[in-house]
Amino acid sequence: MTSSAGAVDEQAAVIVRCRDNPSVGVKFCDRFSFDGDSVHYAVEAWAPGLTARVDEVVAWIWDSDLGPFLEELAADHRGWEGERIWQTNDRDLAVSAVFRSGGHIGLTWTLCPWPNAAGGWSASVTTWLEGGEQMSSFAADIRHFLAG
Repeated sequence: MTSSAGAVDEQAAVIVRCRDNPSVGVKFCDRFSFDGDSVHYAVEAWAPGLTARVDEVVAWIWDSDLGPFLEELAADHRGWEGERIWQTNDRDLAVSAVFRSGGHIGLTWTLCPWPNAAGGWSASVTTWLEGGEQMSSFAADIRHFLAG
């Protein structure tokens, strides 16, 4: 499964690159599961001068995961006002989405591996995608990745 927004490679990873600056991106990889209730995966983000990774992000089957959030953004490709936000229960991965004229969606990915620890860190990168088909393809790639 491949799209210009995201791609699933042979190691079961999804990569999304910024359409405005391809040196900025996010990678979902290293998916595994202990049981039928959750999926664990890693998220990597990069930009010039920045590389960050969060190991073992958890998606619970009973919770609203990233796939439906991205699908809602794709469905609203004509735009919306303000910012939409999604985050994991552990708050180690958060995504905020904004819409700009021309049909582009900005996704700011914030990685924060120890949100409650003293001395912890966070890093953010923003990827811009075309609304509609590019966003729909990326959402489908993420859903496929999380479903395994």
